[in-house]
Amino acid sequence: MPDLLVKLYELPDARPHIDRLQREGINVRGATAYEKHQVVQWVKDHFGQGWAGECDAAFSNRPVSCFIATENAGIVGFACYECTARNFFGPLGVAGNARNRGIGRALLLSALDAMSHMGYAYAIIGGTDSTEYYRDAVGAIEIPGSSPGIYKDRLKPP
Repeated sequence: MPDLLVKLYELPDARPHIDRLQREGINVRGATAYEKHQVVQWVKDHFGQGWAGECDAAFSNRPVSCFIATENAGIVGFACYECTARNFFGPLGVAGNARNRGIGRALLLSALDAMSHMGYAYAIIGGTDSTEYYRDAVGAIEIPGSSPGIYKDRLKPP
């Protein structure tokens, strides 16, 4: 799975996506420290221990480098950045029953916008099998020779 590169200075505006979701009762916002255990557990339950570990790392950053989408006071999606490595986006996940509503795109754009405000001109999306999604959403391009990248010599899940 290759790494992708995204130009942060040519991102689509996240606001229309966030506003549309808000009208549908879905809020996209930064996660807060007091929500750490709930968010990390939700990620573990829906996407596994590996992504939960990366999400946990997001709560050590200041500001917290995790965005969540909520509906009816429950989590329906998340996106993190600066977890696996500096300037890396991901992971990103949306609950199965909440997909195809634009939640992932709003989370993606929110996190990438935050990275842009940190001063980055580009972001790396590490080791993804969703290249077409990221290409369509934010114009991401594959970094040649980037697989397995930093993900080599991974531990096997227990």
